[in-house]
Amino acid sequence: MDAAFTEEQDEIRRTLRELLHKYCGGDEVKAAARTPAGYDEALWRRLAGQLGLPGLALPAAYGGVGCGPTELALICEETGRAVLPSPLIATAALAAPLILALGSERQRTALLPGIAAGELTATLAVPGDRLATALALTGPNDGDWAGGGRAGGIQARAHEGGWRLYGEAGQVLDGHTAEVLLVAAHTGGFARGRTLLFLVRAGRGESPDGRAAGPGEVPGLVRTRQTVLDETRPQARIELRDVPAELLGEGDGDGAAVAAALAATGAVAAAALAAEAVGTADTALARTVAYVREREQFGRAIGSFQAVQHRLADLYVRVQAARSAAYYAAWSAGAAPPRAAADAGRGGVLVRRAAEPGVGALALAQALEALRAVAAEAVQLHGGIGFTWEHDAHLYFKRATCDELLLGPVHRLRARAAEEAGLFTAGTREAAGA
Repeated sequence: MDAAFTEEQDEIRRTLRELLHKYCGGDEVKAAARTPAGYDEALWRRLAGQLGLPGLALPAAYGGVGCGPTELALICEETGRAVLPSPLIATAALAAPLILALGSERQRTALLPGIAAGELTATLAVPGDRLATALALTGPNDGDWAGGGRAGGIQARAHEGGWRLYGEAGQVLDGHTAEVLLVAAHTGGFARGRTLLFLVRAGRGESPDGRAAGPGEVPGLVRTRQTVLDETRPQARIELRDVPAELLGEGDGDGAAVAAALAATGAVAAAALAAEAVGTADTALARTVAYVREREQFGRAIGSFQAVQHRLADLYVRVQAARSAAYYAAWSAGAAPPRAAADAGRGGVLVRRAAEPGVGALALAQALEALRAVAAEAVQLHGGIGFTWEHDAHLYFKRATCDELLLGPVHRLRARAAEEAGLFTAGTREAAGA
């Protein structure tokens, strides 16, 4: 592994950092998060038009930049520094890779150029709180996590040459505004039950009560923005009441290929989210260091006290370790060779898979834990002002708390990484049980 970044990668990072520093201060972040969309739409169009952020990891054939997971992780680190509210993770790290991996050529051509240009936003909708399970980050995703049996989760049934969806997804990132929904649903009954992905091309806009009511909204689709602790990471509840949908891909659908594509997407998304958490932790630590140099107690700056210095030094080590893990996870995901089409069971489709099992989950666990520690110390070391909701320290605290609730907990991420790496063999488990 070559740990040095190229000039192009450094330029991407520098340009984005300057742009966010200019347009994305603490007050701007809070104001954008409280808009109906949950983010600054003008800034999103600027990021898409000038830097091509949504299509950074998409092939040039579909209007993308043609970069990979490493570049995606670098830009996520910079957006994490600003705690930027945007549909970047939902669109570029979750939905777009799945459309590229599983979609038919017609679907890719119809959707990916719009996503790359920032004209379309997309997200992945899974039932309940099972996003981490669907991405194979906290457990295997080859079961009926989308809703096995006749009730619960999200069900899909064939209807007049198409599909109909029924069920509910409760924690969908940017689900209240995304124009393209990728919905994971269970189909096939008991004998041929499997989880497949379906396209729902939704409308855009909100009514005063928070329910989506934009032009072109699909009949039977109800989207409601949820109240969450971290306003910069908006989530929605999506209700599907006999909603018409289109199968992602061709034929009758291959459950094994869907599980493989979700796991591969999970490896890339974990690296991106880990880098984002590192960026947030780095900014929180830098601001805390600057504050303890200025705040005086007993006639001297509190940063001169050895106890405070030791606490900050420990945090610095944790952030640097998390950064190394995030970079390695991104490099590992980008260096992995795609599956052969025959192996994936998808004619003409290449599904990327992680080079080393468990690397993404382990990096994400390290980053989330580091962010949680830094955010807690930032609140403490800022003293009385750090406990107020108005202070920016709570942007970092809320992000740390909500990301772990959405994607963790950390111990399950580590347990899954250990399981994938084969650290716990059958014999070891039996001995531990005895």
